[in-house]
Amino acid sequence: MGIVLKQSIQNVVVTYAGFLFGAVNTLFLYTKILPDEYYGLVTFILASGAILMPVMAFGVHNTLVKFYSGYSDQDKDSFLSLMLLVPLLGIIPIALIGMVWYDALGDWVSQVNSMVKDYLWYVFFVGLAMAYFEVFYAWCKVHMKSVFGNFMKEVFARIGVSILLLLFYFDIISLDAFFKCLIGLYLLRTIIIQLYAFRLRFPKISFKFPTATRELLSYSFLIILGGSAALILLEIDKVMLNQFISIENVAYYGVSVYIATVIIVPSRSMHQITYPLTAELLNAGDIDGLGKLYQKSSLTLFIASGILFVLIILNLGDLYQMLPENYRNGFTIVFLIGLAKVIDSMLGNINSILYNSQYYKTVLIFGVCLAGLTIVLNLILIPKFGLEGAAFASFISIFIFNIVKLVFVKMKFGISPFTAATFKVLATLLLLSALFSFFDFSFHPILNIALKSALIVIMFLGILYRFNLSEDVSGILAKWLKKIPRSE
Repeated sequence: MGIVLKQSIQNVVVTYAGFLFGAVNTLFLYTKILPDEYYGLVTFILASGAILMPVMAFGVHNTLVKFYSGYSDQDKDSFLSLMLLVPLLGIIPIALIGMVWYDALGDWVSQVNSMVKDYLWYVFFVGLAMAYFEVFYAWCKVHMKSVFGNFMKEVFARIGVSILLLLFYFDIISLDAFFKCLIGLYLLRTIIIQLYAFRLRFPKISFKFPTATRELLSYSFLIILGGSAALILLEIDKVMLNQFISIENVAYYGVSVYIATVIIVPSRSMHQITYPLTAELLNAGDIDGLGKLYQKSSLTLFIASGILFVLIILNLGDLYQMLPENYRNGFTIVFLIGLAKVIDSMLGNINSILYNSQYYKTVLIFGVCLAGLTIVLNLILIPKFGLEGAAFASFISIFIFNIVKLVFVKMKFGISPFTAATFKVLATLLLLSALFSFFDFSFHPILNIALKSALIVIMFLGILYRFNLSEDVSGILAKWLKKIPRSE
């Protein structure tokens, strides 16, 4: 088994483990242990830090991956030295702004929720930790050692959060100590990945600029724009809610969004495999092969995300029975954000196509424009519709962005992700939704979810196999079923 495939499989396992621990924290530990307003504060701090991350990393995590292999061993030390220092171009200005205008910024973000002002520096340190974590994670990737970094990113922090919540529950630490330890956890994660990265290749600090330094900085700046736009699309709603409504609502919104976010787990896993394949096809100029991969990845991810969406929506009532009452009113949010994630998945490896092509600068501009649209929509819709307004803003922005990308790829490459099978899968999902929408068991919610999910999945897989809607899925099922013949 090749190293790329082996690590891809390991990364899939790690990603799913991370989401499992995240689900336990988000749905059960946070909601039952932390007061609602402080859970909302945690959500605000982490979302704000994530938005700051691309600026504080200064695009280095992408630049390192793109350019590292192009340097000789002799020049790599000066390149890596520069990559360690470049993030300071983002970190130092933000730190200075924080020190000089702390009170003004604090007053602005705490207009509705006064408690936020006392925790503003926490946002800075989370962003700093996330930024350098991504730099050292990229350091590991270029040395073909991504699994440990993925574990640290997806699992380590979530296990740490579980421990901190339990320590707080048993009165071993105070609420203030919980927040300080939470920030310390993210900083510790960065230190650990740094030590691991330096073990792979310890940098010999060089103050000599590497060749093409101007190109490196130019690319990094573009990546800042792209990374910031992407994270604004994902996280800005949680940050802007703080400006209009009480902060405990940020917690309620965050739980609903997390439930919907489970839908993208297959997509995140598959992109570990499709990204290098897409780059290879583009470099070879194989548009036919690119089109086939585009369609296959689209169909496979639509099948996976579509059934997850159906399972989540149809089981949401039972899931809510296991959550505190304040967290049970997020159906519209889960539906809109979940549908946006399904649409994302339907476009398969489109992001890999765009960011590996000569048109990546144009796509970054699209992203920046749509990030601006997202902010405007949130400003308009949150005051009018509250939490649902934030969900509508995210859905509209993501939908428009995907339409733009879909049309752009069709115009530039002449390929589309959709086939007849796409619409057959859609019809199947709609049929199952209608069939099971009024079908409920009267047992414990966990048993209800398990039984209904089993019936839906068995019927769905049976239809896929019987009508051979996906060669990949049918091939896997045929192996499981010992290649039982099916009628054509």
